[in-house]
Amino acid sequence: MITSGSGSTAIRRGEAGKPRGRATFLRFAAASLAAVAVGMWSVDSANAGTPEKGRVEILEVKVRNDQYTAADLGPTGPSLGDMDVYSGTAIKDGRSVGRGGGSCQVIHVKGEELTSQCLITMEVEQGSLTMQSLWTKGTASLDMAITGGTGAYRSARGIARFWDIATPDERVRLEILR
Repeated sequence: MITSGSGSTAIRRGEAGKPRGRATFLRFAAASLAAVAVGMWSVDSANAGTPEKGRVEILEVKVRNDQYTAADLGPTGPSLGDMDVYSGTAIKDGRSVGRGGGSCQVIHVKGEELTSQCLITMEVEQGSLTMQSLWTKGTASLDMAITGGTGAYRSARGIARFWDIATPDERVRLEILR
């Protein structure tokens, strides 16, 4: 195994005490890359020609937050590592169409400005969607990358825009590429 750090190279010994050097590592890396390439080709081939491939679905819902907590994990007051954890219901035309939740953890503090890494999962009838982004606390909107999902959304990508965050008027528009 080759490791980095302080410019040194470590070689792990094989079964009979023989060194497994760069050649073994390169064979392993080449085999791994080939397996990934074959896996990617298989996934793309399996989806080729399906009616859903390349289709954009728009989902707009109100968000009704029902549980929330703030965890002050560092020194008292806003600091690196603090978290907001929440859950809620997705509402469309006055009825519940899903649920979700997530967390935002402070990753950068600059005076009063707090930047958090946010992760959200939303479940709806056809499956779940996962989202993530950075957010500066207090901004009125948030754009998140749709990073995947389950069910009909297993290979989803796209963007989710949240408005009026943490208010009774919070809403989201998801542009889902499948």
